[in-house]
Amino acid sequence: MGALDGRVAIVTGGAQGIGAAIAAGLEAEGAEVVIADLEPPEGGVRADVASEDDVSRMVEQALERNGRIDILVNNAGLYASLEMRSFTEIPLEEWNRVMEVNVASMFLTCRAVVPVMREQGGGKIVNISSGTPFRGVPFLLHYVTSKGAIVAFTRALAREVGARGITVNAIAPGGTETGMLSAERAAELRRENAFARVGQPADVADAVAMLAGSDAHWITGQTIHVSGGQV
Repeated sequence: MGALDGRVAIVTGGAQGIGAAIAAGLEAEGAEVVIADLEPPEGGVRADVASEDDVSRMVEQALERNGRIDILVNNAGLYASLEMRSFTEIPLEEWNRVMEVNVASMFLTCRAVVPVMREQGGGKIVNISSGTPFRGVPFLLHYVTSKGAIVAFTRALAREVGARGITVNAIAPGGTETGMLSAERAAELRRENAFARVGQPADVADAVAMLAGSDAHWITGQTIHVSGGQV
């Protein structure tokens, strides 16, 4: 018996990297996982989470297939394609797109899923933030700002939906090996954290599974750093 047997989870941005590890981790604990992504794997749901119509369709398909939604993991985000540069050089269009994908998407997904969880008597929401706003990382002001907004979003929403048995928490990963780290950055990360190794997607997935389980029913509104002591 897995800790999440009989639970249904939606993982946005779950086709690769940290999202794929989160989906695999929830499945390993017994959950039925719906992966939503721009390019989903077979059996997943194609969705642009910054689109209200796509989010509505995502939730409808999850309900049609599984009849319920117990866990929502908001992992989808815009990062890899962003260029590090001074904030004075960031185009407004790019700033707005980062906010749409990284922040507004969570508003849309939660707005669509929370009514379902209320009807069921509870649920678990886990939002993926980042360690960058806590360290003040420069030259990615739109990304860092968006990830800081997720922390505020999480705290406020937790207070709004807690009475209906819904927990809302965030995870702030540190530097994580997803195939994009340079050797130089990996060496820096080993020096910055407490364990002299680079974080793995499975490290984040373990924390998500913990927050999604029944043992975390008294934890809400929190941001947990999964960074090996980097923050």
